[in-house]
Amino acid sequence: MTIKEIKDPLIHYLLHLGDNALILGHRNSEWCGHGPILEQDIALTNIALDQVGQARNFYQYAAILINEINGDSITEDSLAYLRDAWDYKNCLMAELPNGDWGQTILKQFIASAFQYYLYQELEKNSNQQLAAIASKSLKELTYHLRWSTDWVLRLGDGTEESKKRMQEAIQAVWPYTNEWVDFSDYELEFLNGNQNEIKNNWEERIFKVFVEAGLKEPSDIWMQKGGKQGIHTEHLGYILSEMQFLQRAYPGAEW
Repeated sequence: MTIKEIKDPLIHYLLHLGDNALILGHRNSEWCGHGPILEQDIALTNIALDQVGQARNFYQYAAILINEINGDSITEDSLAYLRDAWDYKNCLMAELPNGDWGQTILKQFIASAFQYYLYQELEKNSNQQLAAIASKSLKELTYHLRWSTDWVLRLGDGTEESKKRMQEAIQAVWPYTNEWVDFSDYELEFLNGNQNEIKNNWEERIFKVFVEAGLKEPSDIWMQKGGKQGIHTEHLGYILSEMQFLQRAYPGAEW
């Protein structure tokens, strides 16, 4: 039985959460050694490490459940390194190229704002393992959101050039934002009917920061979606070819 044939919504949700964290973390890791100043280079690298750690927690739990169904020996490494692009369930925004510093900051802010409110809800979930992962991740996300918010304000309310760059970043990223709150069936199973509250809190946080930073939300934008169902941009394939190369070239290799 393949992962696609598994009907358990919890497994699909865990993969979705893990994939978002992993791909966001991989994109942020690309800034290591390239940040505008050393302190912020290290800060974003640490955020990337947090995200990969969160992905590992979700994958470990998913692997346990998959092995119970299939009798396999799937591990978190198998789920990260041995799936193809169409098996990934991350939001499309996570896989977009980094662009400049402003675009990376904007993506991190939007994702962190959503995850902050989502994980507050998951922290109350009746599934104790899912709730525990959310609770641990929330401690890290609180910092991620504060850090990215500070940078959106700094750039939006900074120089003429920084404001221009941030406005261009919004124009590029905004078509991919609604997918975060366009909840799929396997997500709704675990939100206890509070999906509208999550969406409203997320939107309120984003627009409040935009107003404070003097930034404008673009209007009449066609919203993209498909990542949660395995329909991705061409960018994910390039990410996976780099991220999975060693495991596929030397199957089963360990440190």
